[in-house]
Amino acid sequence: MPAADRFGIEVNFLTGRYVATSHNDRQKPEWPPHPARLFSALVAVWADADEPDQSEREALEWIESQQKPPEVAASGAVPRKVVSHFVPVNDTTVIDGSWYERKAKFVCDLTDRLRRELASSEGEVTKRAAQIQKKLAKERNVESQVGRTGRTNPSSAVQMLPDHRGKQGRFFPSITPDDPRVTYLWDNRPPDVLCDALDRMLGRVTRLGHPSSLVSCRVILDPPNADFVPGEGGESMRNVRRGQLEELERQYRHHRGVLPRSLPYTDVRYRVPLGTSLPERQREPDTAGEWIVFEFAHESRSLPAVRSVEVATALRAAVFHYTRDPIPEEISGHRPDGTPTAAPHVAFLPLPYVGFEHADGRLLGAALSVPNAMSGAARKELFRAIGNWEEANSQEDLKLVLGPLGVIRMSRLRGPAVTVSLRPDIWHRPSRRWISTTPVALPRHPGPLGRGTPSARARAWRAAEAAVVAACAHVGLPEPSAVEVSLMPFVAGARAVSLFPPFVQGGRDGKPVRRQLVHAAVTFEHPVSGPLMLGTGRFLGLGLMRPVRNDPHKDGADA
Repeated sequence: MPAADRFGIEVNFLTGRYVATSHNDRQKPEWPPHPARLFSALVAVWADADEPDQSEREALEWIESQQKPPEVAASGAVPRKVVSHFVPVNDTTVIDGSWYERKAKFVCDLTDRLRRELASSEGEVTKRAAQIQKKLAKERNVESQVGRTGRTNPSSAVQMLPDHRGKQGRFFPSITPDDPRVTYLWDNRPPDVLCDALDRMLGRVTRLGHPSSLVSCRVILDPPNADFVPGEGGESMRNVRRGQLEELERQYRHHRGVLPRSLPYTDVRYRVPLGTSLPERQREPDTAGEWIVFEFAHESRSLPAVRSVEVATALRAAVFHYTRDPIPEEISGHRPDGTPTAAPHVAFLPLPYVGFEHADGRLLGAALSVPNAMSGAARKELFRAIGNWEEANSQEDLKLVLGPLGVIRMSRLRGPAVTVSLRPDIWHRPSRRWISTTPVALPRHPGPLGRGTPSARARAWRAAEAAVVAACAHVGLPEPSAVEVSLMPFVAGARAVSLFPPFVQGGRDGKPVRRQLVHAAVTFEHPVSGPLMLGTGRFLGLGLMRPVRNDPHKDGADA
C-alpha cells in the first residue's frame, strides 16, 4: 500500500504503563488496547463538548464505516503481578453477586452460540443468528435489575455506611510495554477536514482504560509497520462496526453514564504479519495459541497428574466423536495416510494443581490448545464439534469415560476461572525460565540414566539434556542457555517420573517404542511466551511447561 494512502492514530502512555481489564478475565490485562476501546474514548470526548461538532461526528462515522479493521503496531509488554484490592461493596440489593454470575455466564454462552452460527454461515446473519443477537441485546440490558436504585429499605440503610459494608476483591491488572506507544493503522486516509476533526478529538482524550492510564493521542500520516493484522489465528480484539456510534448513543439514553452498561463490539482475530519474525524477547513456540478450558466438577478432581495421558486420550476421543470425517489433520495430528503431520495441531492438556505451597498435583481441568497457525476451516470444524458435543449433552455435565479410572464430569469455562490453575495466563505468560509439570517424553532415548558405570550414566544424562534442547528447537524456539533434567520434579505438586505409567509410541518401523521420561527446567536468554509443551507426548498432556520466576534460586512457579 503506498505510504501516501496510510493513516494512523498514535496513543502514547504518559506513565509508561497501561491499566485495563480484559473483557473476559477480570484478572488479566488487555494488550494491546482494543480498537473498540479507543473508539469509545473518542465518542466520549465528542459527546462531552458543549455543542458536539458535526465534522467530528462524521470523522467517527468514517472510522466505523471502514470495511477492514485497523492494523495495530504495539511492542511486547510485561504484565505486573495482579493483587486483589478489597473495597467496600455498594448496595448489594442493587446487583446481587449470584445474579451477576448467572447473567455473565448466560451472556458468554449466547456470544459463543452467535460466533458458531456466524462461522457456519460464513458471516451471513441468518434468521437464527438474528434471534441470538436479539436475546444477547436483551440480556445485556441490566436496567431492570438496577431500576430499584433509591428504594432501599430504610431499616437496612445503616448497612450502607462504610463501617458496615462488606469488602469485595477488585483487580486492577497493569501492563508495562517495552515501547509506551500504540498505533492504529488504516489503508486509506480520510479527507483533510475529517483528519483535522479526529486530531482535535484526540487532543482531548486524556486516558484509555483505567483513569490512571494517562495518554496523549494524535493523528500521524507516516505510521510504522503493523505488528498485528486482521486474519485467521491469533488473539481476538474488540472492534467497531457500522452503526457503533448510534448504538453507543442508544445505550447512553438508558444508562445516562450512571447505570451499568456493556461495550458493544465485534470480534476480530489478529495475527502477526506473514514474513515477520518476532524479536527474541517476544519469541513463542509453534504450540502457542488460544485455550479452550474445561473445568472438572469437584467430585471429579481426585485423579493425579500421573493419569494425564489417559485423561488427554479420553478428551481427544470425545472431540473426535463429534468431528466430521475426514477429521482435519490440524485436529487429529495425522495425515490422511495415517502418518503424523508436521504441522502444529490441537493439543489435549490436563491441567494439574502445581506451583503453590500446598499443591498436590491433582487434575483440576483440561485445555484444548489451539495453535495460532491453525487454518480457519479447521478452527471452525473444531468449534462446531465442541458445540455439537455440548448440544448432545447437558452443557454443565460433559463426561469423559476412563474405564477403570471412572468418569470425569466437567463443563466448559465461559468466563474468568475462579481456580487459578485453570487460568490460561498462568501458563502463557512470558518468562526466561520454564519447568515441567508433567515429564517430557524425550524424542530419542539417551541410554540408561540409573545404572551402568559412572561415565556411562554421565553420557546418558548429557544425552537427555541434548534431547531437551532438540525438543525446544522442534517447536521453533532458540537453544536454551541452560538445561537441567531430573527424575524428580522441579515444582511443588508435580510427581516423580517413576510414578508415571510407561509412555509407548509407534516407531518409524511400526514397532512400539517406550519413551524415556524426565523432568526438565530450561532457561532462555530472552523471555519466551507460552503455552509451551515439549517432547513427543506434548499433544497428550506430557511435557507441559510452566513459567517461573527469573530468580534462579527460586524454583517455585510464579503464582
